[in-house]
Amino acid sequence: MALARRFEELEIWQEARKLHRLVWEETRASKDFEFRSQIRRAALSIMNNIAEGFERRTDKDFAHFLDLAKSSCGELRSMAYAGEDVGVFTAGWALELRVQAELLSKRIAAFARRLRQ
Repeated sequence: MALARRFEELEIWQEARKLHRLVWEETRASKDFEFRSQIRRAALSIMNNIAEGFERRTDKDFAHFLDLAKSSCGELRSMAYAGEDVGVFTAGWALELRVQAELLSKRIAAFARRLRQ
């Protein structure tokens, strides 16, 4: 793995950014402002925790913030179920969101493991 000089170079951050954009677009028309705000914050938290951890410049701190980002992936998956249950999302879109969040979660966990070795 080549060492990144900026968090923007990290593939996990780039994927988190795409996931955030997808959530933002899909919730644009939602009238449930509380739900919309919560799921958007969860998605934003993923990319922000990756960035913040990277900027800490120690492997221990970075791994901790990756754990937080991974937790936000779990929150996002849970929100996808909630959105599906109340009709904010179609079943297909909710499933796609859960799949994408779980894949990113696994990549974040793998990155954190490497940092801890």
